Amino acid sequence: MSVINLPYAARAARLTGSVIDSSTSLLAAQTHDIVRFAMGSPSDEAVPLEVLRDIAASQLDHSSFTYGATEGEPALLEQLVSYLATLSEPTSLDRITITAGGMQGLDLACKIFVDPDDLVIIEGPTYTNGSATAASYGADLLEAPVDENGLIVEALPDLVRGTGKTPKAIYVIPNFQNPSGTTLSAGRREHLLELAHQWNAVIIDDDPYGLLRFAGEDLPSFQSLSPADPLLFSVRTFSKILSPGLRVGWVDTDPSIRQLVINAKQSMDTCTNVPAQHMVAEFIRRGGLSDHLTMIRSQYLERKIAMTDSLQRHLGDRVTMTDPDGGFFLWVTLQGEDRLTSTSALFETALAEGVAFIPGPAFSSTSRYDDSLRLCFASTSPDRIEEGVKRLTRALDLARMLR
Repeated sequence: MSVINLPYAARAARLTGSVIDSSTSLLAAQTHDIVRFAMGSPSDEAVPLEVLRDIAASQLDHSSFTYGATEGEPALLEQLVSYLATLSEPTSLDRITITAGGMQGLDLACKIFVDPDDLVIIEGPTYTNGSATAASYGADLLEAPVDENGLIVEALPDLVRGTGKTPKAIYVIPNFQNPSGTTLSAGRREHLLELAHQWNAVIIDDDPYGLLRFAGEDLPSFQSLSPADPLLFSVRTFSKILSPGLRVGWVDTDPSIRQLVINAKQSMDTCTNVPAQHMVAEFIRRGGLSDHLTMIRSQYLERKIAMTDSLQRHLGDRVTMTDPDGGFFLWVTLQGEDRLTSTSALFETALAEGVAFIPGPAFSSTSRYDDSLRLCFASTSPDRIEEGVKRLTRALDLARMLR
């Protein structure tokens, strides 16, 4: 048979896949015990299984198993708007579209706003599933640095000037950022809004972790700082606060573009999983979401403290780490002689020792941060965290001996 050169679209070369998501398959293939600091998912204990089982059973009798409205099931839309009215981000039915998780929200934003060669600002490090989505639509990515107060917004004008372009979009994770755990300061939020209006650039506001603050004070959201701002495209999800397997999220946009969001979604999947939407709606209707969030915030604080204490005890000044007030992640950077160790190479040694993490380059469009790694504390109990840090320490010791 002759070799066929398939007629790929130009964008196919930009479909890079995800090191983060691929770790799920890699870990499933392991036959020895692994402490799993890799995937950013809730712990099994943080998913309200008994309540969800009861709701699922009731949905077998009452839920629809046919197609639903693309914008979302009315029951979920109404419950979601009512719940958000109790928080600092009140919204309205004409702003919300239900999505298949947060990733579909990011895809919708890029599908609507990003053309080939458009400049899109991303954080460095960042959630590269998000930046890869922009790249798949042909974006020219500009990686901007992050510090302990989030994206260094004041550096953006000079960075942008160096490209000779005007940004079309700014992709930012404002609260307990993935992977760094840092939070964008109030002053920088205001400054970013000013720059967005100066450039006429859309802020893709990706906030999966905002409801998971377990310490400190809430900061004003972009929406509260600039109400009804058409340049805000806010992406939210139930994956981190309820269950990732349900694949239910939402986007909050200016009403003027909602029909365009619906049109774009109809070319993807017609509608989000209808029974899953009904399950989430019923969970909110029963009044369980606030109590559930209180429980998991307490759990995650305990686990963050366990991880930071364990890292300090076993690795001390061999590493530095961020100190998030919420979310799932610590960003750990090797120090001293250990900085000569590639965390990409360390991954294999650590896996053999029985601990998994995500290496720093997985969070960079330019493969930077090979002296850093992301650890998820949310999915692991304190005793397992201690064991995992011991295994990570052994792996780092082995890497130093082999260098």
